[in-house]
Amino acid sequence: MKQLQRRTFLRGLGASVALPFLDAMSPAFGAPGRLSAETPCRMVFVYAPTGMDMRYWTPESTGSNFEFGRILKPVEDFRQDLLVLSGLGQNNGRALGDGPGDHARAAGSYLTGVHPKKTAGADIRCGISVDQIAAAKIGKQTKFSSIELGCEDGRQVGNCDSGYSCAYSNNIAWRSETAPLPPEVNPRTVFERLFGDADLTAGQRFYRKSILDYVREDAGRLRGSLGNSDRRKLSEYLDAVREIETRIENSEKQAKDAPPQLDKPAGVPLMYAEHARLMFDLMVVAMQTDSTRVLTFMMGREGSTRTYPEIGVPEAHHPLTHHRNDPVMMEKAAKINCHHLEQFAYFVRKLKSTADGAGSLLDHSMVVYGSGLADPNRHQHDDLPVLLAGRAKGRISTGRHVRYAKDTPLANLHMAMLDTMGVHTEHFADASGKLEHLTEL
Repeated sequence: MKQLQRRTFLRGLGASVALPFLDAMSPAFGAPGRLSAETPCRMVFVYAPTGMDMRYWTPESTGSNFEFGRILKPVEDFRQDLLVLSGLGQNNGRALGDGPGDHARAAGSYLTGVHPKKTAGADIRCGISVDQIAAAKIGKQTKFSSIELGCEDGRQVGNCDSGYSCAYSNNIAWRSETAPLPPEVNPRTVFERLFGDADLTAGQRFYRKSILDYVREDAGRLRGSLGNSDRRKLSEYLDAVREIETRIENSEKQAKDAPPQLDKPAGVPLMYAEHARLMFDLMVVAMQTDSTRVLTFMMGREGSTRTYPEIGVPEAHHPLTHHRNDPVMMEKAAKINCHHLEQFAYFVRKLKSTADGAGSLLDHSMVVYGSGLADPNRHQHDDLPVLLAGRAKGRISTGRHVRYAKDTPLANLHMAMLDTMGVHTEHFADASGKLEHLTEL
């Protein structure tokens, strides 16, 4: 069998479609071992804004027989594919003499482990985030060193939280101490970035035809050289790409007919769930085609004032979290937490059902879901909600709830993840070492 190069693309005018891992990308005789060795490990961080109702998050028991609370219920079907990690804290999210501004510090320190400089001016200073440390080491192996996505647009300048720059509240990825990487929130822009030709202008790109129309001839030639299994994989993949494209087009039409929203770019889906799932689907495609191995996704900006009338919560998210133990406000904030986890469960299900070499994308990934705050009513930076999905190619033992000593640095988890990605570092932020018990108790 002639071996197909891993970096094979379907090409056409204005389009370049990367392929998923096919059997033909491994030589005949000995393919399973080769697939296992060549399949990459991915690192993903999904940030849930504005804390969590910890009553419905933290399991009472540890070990493998832990129970799933109300908020975690959406991912219960994936019990054997995840870890719940309790006791981790982010000390540099606390005031440390700087007074109010917990939301800005929660996001700014989440992946950097650094206490942000309190300023609303241009002299922002934080730290290099863990995803960018990984991207700097392994990013040259992929089309994109990293991808940063989100569901809520936000300003990058001005005061967003008690004298802290909006750059802190609206970003979790930092390329350097002074350069945050703002998340892209428009699905169309992400789609074109993944599949478009960067040399063409926006007016020349594929608004009137499907991306697949441009690569149809190339796809036909490739299909004729593949075996039955790979033909099926290719068809399923191209169908998935077209389905994403159609949903983006439908969202653009709906947004065009709807009243304009000043805080939402044109073409962004009107309903939160559709927006989140489109972005998650684009992330799956980016991982499936090995376009990147490092991704971050902000489900909302920190201190978000987004409303969710579609789930019976017309009030803004952030004010609801300062509930002062009002049961009505607490219930509505919990509903938002559950809604976010339902979208994350969709992502985990897609990863688990997407073949990747001798396993699934979930088998070959580390996906962290969590927030920079625990109880937002108290601006709590200890015992953060942390969920880790995926086995990282067998290097993580899942299916457990592990409790660590109080205020174990969150950066310890990040150091362990870097090590798993093959990025070895002696120090990171305020880490006291690599987090233990990810492989065994």
